[in-house]
Amino acid sequence: YAPENEETANIFESMNSSQELAKPSTTKTEPFIAQLQYLRKPLWLVGPAILLLTGVVPTLWLPISSIFMGPTIATLLSLTGLDCIFNLGASLFLLIADSTARTAQPCCNKPPHAYKFWNTLANVTGFLVPLLVLFCSRRGLLEPQLPFISFAVLLGPYFLLLSVQMLTEMLTWHWGSPVWLVAPVVYEAYRLLQLMRGLGLGVELAAPNWMVHTVRGLVCGWVLVLGVQLMRIAWYAGFTSSLASSSSVDDY
Repeated sequence: YAPENEETANIFESMNSSQELAKPSTTKTEPFIAQLQYLRKPLWLVGPAILLLTGVVPTLWLPISSIFMGPTIATLLSLTGLDCIFNLGASLFLLIADSTARTAQPCCNKPPHAYKFWNTLANVTGFLVPLLVLFCSRRGLLEPQLPFISFAVLLGPYFLLLSVQMLTEMLTWHWGSPVWLVAPVVYEAYRLLQLMRGLGLGVELAAPNWMVHTVRGLVCGWVLVLGVQLMRIAWYAGFTSSLASSSSVDDY
């Protein structure tokens, strides 16, 4: 029986050696991963800088008189172009954030259905409320009436950017991007600046009080929505840390 024991021992040794060869060498990939993370570090400043230059700087430092030429289509196009610049910067920021957040190991980044329902409800409500106010104005329920071009100057860019936000959120959900939790915050924070700019334009347009109160109500509503989003980020951070700690305890 001794020769048979030697043969079986040789077979198990060969199997173990083949399994060791089949395993990927983590020691060789660790320096590459560390180098890749090091190259990603400057993006942590590049992304917010792009967001600052395209969103905050033009809104805060560009005087309204340079883009406001009365209730005309030229003013509407100027404001739309200003928001398109922010949209470009926001897209670049989200792409950079996506590249820095992704890891070598694939993972599921699908948001829960309750989150999708809440975001969709908030966006649709933000869309319908100003349209309902415009409908009431056209029906004569709100006096004095506001010309349509003045309404478009005040809230036209608002509708456009809200549509872009809804499209961006649906794309991040569909692609499983890790920035699905950050995308609404980026657009909603800029929306507050956008609506505050609308209040300034309302003074220039001599908008009626009901329109000014509508814009103020939108500001309050989106501050509430933004607060809920920030609380959700805090909850998600605590949830992931507790999940990671429980998995590490299970490993031991």
